[in-house]
Amino acid sequence: MAGWEVLLLFGFSLVVLLFLFKPRRPKNFPPGPAALALFGNVLQLSMKNPLEDLDRLARRYGDVFSLYIGRKPAVVLYGLRAVKEALVVRGVDFAGRPQGLMLNHVTENKGLIMANYGSVWKEHRRFALMSLKNFGLGRQFMEERILQETKHICQHLQNRSGNLVDPQPVIHSAASNIISSILFGTRYEYDDEVLAFIINSFKENARKANSAWAVIYDSFPFLRHLPLPFRKVFENYEALKSHTRRIIADHKKSRTSGEPRDIIDCYLDEMEKADEDTSLDEDRLVMFLLDLHFAGTDTTSNTVLTALLYLAVYRDIQALCQQEIDAVLQDKEQVSFEDRQQMPFVQATIHELQRLANIAPLGVFHSTTRNTQLMGYDVPEGTLVITNLTSVLFERSQWAQPNHFNPSHFLNQRGEFMKPEAFLAFSAGPRVCLGEALARMELFLILVTLLRRFHLAWPEACGGPDLRPVFGGIQAPRPYSITVTPRRYHGNHGASAGHAS
Repeated sequence: MAGWEVLLLFGFSLVVLLFLFKPRRPKNFPPGPAALALFGNVLQLSMKNPLEDLDRLARRYGDVFSLYIGRKPAVVLYGLRAVKEALVVRGVDFAGRPQGLMLNHVTENKGLIMANYGSVWKEHRRFALMSLKNFGLGRQFMEERILQETKHICQHLQNRSGNLVDPQPVIHSAASNIISSILFGTRYEYDDEVLAFIINSFKENARKANSAWAVIYDSFPFLRHLPLPFRKVFENYEALKSHTRRIIADHKKSRTSGEPRDIIDCYLDEMEKADEDTSLDEDRLVMFLLDLHFAGTDTTSNTVLTALLYLAVYRDIQALCQQEIDAVLQDKEQVSFEDRQQMPFVQATIHELQRLANIAPLGVFHSTTRNTQLMGYDVPEGTLVITNLTSVLFERSQWAQPNHFNPSHFLNQRGEFMKPEAFLAFSAGPRVCLGEALARMELFLILVTLLRRFHLAWPEACGGPDLRPVFGGIQAPRPYSITVTPRRYHGNHGASAGHAS
C-alpha cells in the first residue's frame, strides 16, 4: 500500500473514531454548543475565567443549557428563575454531588462538601448543625471568640498605622484561627509556621482545583496517574490529613467524655453514643474537619478582604457606616451581634459587599439524585449541574445597579434593611452553605470593629484600584495595599484606637 494510501486510511479511521466518540445529547436534554470527541466543550471555554463564555452561551441557548466536560454532560443554570427552581423547588432532585472528579478523589467522598446526598451526608450535616449550635453559634460564647481574634487584627493594624498595609496575611490568619478554635480549640500566632502551612496548603489546593489541570484530570482519566501538577493537591491534602490526625490523637488522650471543648470532642462523644449503624468514624472525622476548616478560612477571609478594599476606595460609604456605628455603640466597649438590628445601613453595606465579592461564582457543583425535569427539559440521574450564582448576584432584572457598589440594593424605601430574593451568596436549598450563620456573625463583628477603630484609605500613589476579582472556585480580590489610621470614637474615651480595650 502506498504511503498516501496509508495516510488516507489513517485519516478516515480517525474521522470515524471522532464521529463515534462525539457526545450526543439525550432526547429533550437542554440545548448547547456542539461538542468535540474526547474534549467536549472544554476548548470553547476560557480556563482563566469562563464567566463571559457562559454569559455568551446563555444568551444563545437560554437559562438552562448543556456542556460536555470531556464526555461528561453538564447542565448550566443561569439566572434566579432557573437556579431557584433547581435548588429550592426541586431541591432534593438537585442535592447530589458529581462523582469521579478530582475533588471527590482528594476527599475520598468523606467530607461534607463533596459527599453525595444520602444517609452518610445527612448524619454528618445534622451533627455539624447540632454541634455548632451547642457551641454557641449566635450566642455570646461565639461572639467572644470572634471578638478576641479581632483584637489581634486591630493590634496588627495599629502597629502599621500610617504605612501601606497588605491586609491579606492577617485576615487569612484570623479567619483560620476563628474556625480552628471552634474545631480544634486551638489558636496560632500570626507568624506560626503551622498556621502558614495550613493557609498555604488551602490556597494552593483552591488555586489548582480551579485550574486547567483540574479540568484535564476530570476530562481525561487516563492521565490521572502521571506526575502532572494536579498531584500537588493530593500531596498537600495528605499533609493536612496527617496534621489533623495528630490533633485528633491528642484529643483522645486529653478529653473527658461528656465535657466537649470543641467540635472534635463533640464528634468523639457522638461516636461513643451512636449505635452500630452510624457512619461516624475517625476517617470521616478527618475529612469533616478539613472541609469545615477550608470553607471557614477562604470564604470569610476573601469576603473581608473585598470589603476592606471597597471601603478604602469608597470613603463616602465608609463614613456613613462609621456614623451609624458611632451612633449605635456610643460608649459600649465592643460591638455585639445583636447591634446589627439597629444598623440597617451597615447591614446593607456588608450584604452588598458579599454580593460584589461573589465568593463562589459557580457555586459548588451539584448533580441530580434521580431522573428529573427542569424548565421543560429532562435531566437524567447523575447529571453534573453548575449553578451560575454570578448570573443571579448580577442579574439586571433583580438589581437596580448590578455592576455598582450600591448598599441601597438592601434597603427599602423607609431605609430599613431587607434581603432580596436574588441574594444567593450562600446558595440555597438542602446544600445551602453550612457556615452561613457563622460567616454572617464574623463579617459583622470584624468589619464593625475595624470601621469603628480605623480609617481605611486607598493610597493615591498606587494609581486607580483594580476591583475585578481573581476568578476561582473561591474568588479573591487582587493583591492590594491600603493605609490604615486610628480614628477617635466614643468607646475609647478620646484615646487612640490602639489603646481601646
